Amino acid sequence: MADETGGAAPETQLQTEDTTDVIGYRLRRAQLSVFKNFKAAFEAFDLRPAEYSVLVLIAKNPGRKQTEFAEVLGIKRANFVTLINRLEKRGLIERRVAAGDRRANALHLTPAGDAFVARIRKTQDTFEAQYIEKVGGIEQRDALFSLLDRLLD
Repeated sequence: MADETGGAAPETQLQTEDTTDVIGYRLRRAQLSVFKNFKAAFEAFDLRPAEYSVLVLIAKNPGRKQTEFAEVLGIKRANFVTLINRLEKRGLIERRVAAGDRRANALHLTPAGDAFVARIRKTQDTFEAQYIEKVGGIEQRDALFSLLDRLLD
């Protein structure tokens, strides 16, 4: 059957199996959904997922080198410097000369950064609880983590 333009009429449903049955496609769609919801949950904080990760890592590991954080998070050096500059400009972190290596920067939260992390952790706890519920509870979350860990190089 032809459509108005003279071409073949579209199927009743778009055939998507060649993408939806691909692990990478599903992972990317899930990531986009989580990040969209993260953006909404953290909108009041003007915070991106990578910034959240950096802040909580600094809170747990004050004084560690900037390069260590970038490496653990898999963020390229140039991109990480831009991210750190933004957090520093907001008054949340500070760079200090690293102990034993005057060429390296050690990262610390400022007092304002400490207070900010306490607030965003509460939001993250609520956000995470919603996703744990979506996947079926703690055991299912742990199973998901185990499966995802298998995909890591």
